[in-house]
Amino acid sequence: MDWSVFSGVRVGSVTDLEAGTGVTVLIAEEGGVLGMEVRGGAASVLGLETSSPLHLIEKAYAIVLSGGSAYGLESVFGVMKWLEEKGIGFDAKVAKVPIVAAGVVFDLRVGSATVRPNKEWGYLACQRASPQEMRQGNVGAGAGVTVGKVLGFDYAMKGGLGIAFKRVGEKVNIGAVAVVNAWGDIVDYRTGKRIAGAWDRKENRWLDSEEVLLSGQIGWGFQPMIVGENTTLVCVITDAGLTKIQANKAAHFAQNGLALAIRPAHSMYDGDVAFVLSVGNKRSDFHAVCVAIQQAVAEAVVNAVLSADSLFGIPSARSLQSSVLSADSSSTRSEGEASPPG
Repeated sequence: MDWSVFSGVRVGSVTDLEAGTGVTVLIAEEGGVLGMEVRGGAASVLGLETSSPLHLIEKAYAIVLSGGSAYGLESVFGVMKWLEEKGIGFDAKVAKVPIVAAGVVFDLRVGSATVRPNKEWGYLACQRASPQEMRQGNVGAGAGVTVGKVLGFDYAMKGGLGIAFKRVGEKVNIGAVAVVNAWGDIVDYRTGKRIAGAWDRKENRWLDSEEVLLSGQIGWGFQPMIVGENTTLVCVITDAGLTKIQANKAAHFAQNGLALAIRPAHSMYDGDVAFVLSVGNKRSDFHAVCVAIQQAVAEAVVNAVLSADSLFGIPSARSLQSSVLSADSSSTRSEGEASPPG
């Protein structure tokens, strides 16, 4: 399965592995009813108001997931330029206004802190977008992300971008993209096994982030070295017909998917954001769709870290797999590639 199961949906990325950053764009040419939930305490977003049932505009036409912290929001304007040139957007009679929502991750500690996704990268990601774009790992917004930072960056492992699909019955499709830059550890929700997270490089062993917190060794108050250095972004596409209220509730279930795979999730150090776009009108039990969304998000998180490669000395699940990870975890791994910004 790929994005071609959804009419008019394409995905594109720009990746800079030398700078450790990138941007990923999901385009819905016909627009999609937007739902959105911010559950992390350190989010940086754009377009949140569009998801409100009280807002006039019902649809968004692209979702941007970007590295570069708040600087990365500049990439949105390149996406808007591309959409405008293609005549895609809300028909305001005098112009088609591209409605775009976006979230960013903090990746400035990996690679370069001064190279960030910009307007040109956003435009280029749209040019490269394809219904068959299925690369995972160190791709796009997943280029410079990390996980397992409860004791600081020296214990981090490589995060990445992951994709997963689910189906309800024979007709309703769900696709999820996750950019995993979590403070906590990553577990396979189906087995409960840790597959990435805080790693003691001196002793070559896992540290259980939740147990570290419960031990009291962190101290009191917020830790300056980890504030704002995390965030997991999720975008879910479905062809189930959803109202705005339903799309927002579905975004809650998408966040639940993060809680299945990230321990702990939604911390004050994370900016966890979930977007849901309903791009069809197929009928299905609403809760069945939400459970499928929850599972797709959890699997996308797992795929993100299993597809990532080591970067700048930061170990990946793949690099540790032979000595630490169980053989059955490898069954969900997907190959990741990356492309230069060009």
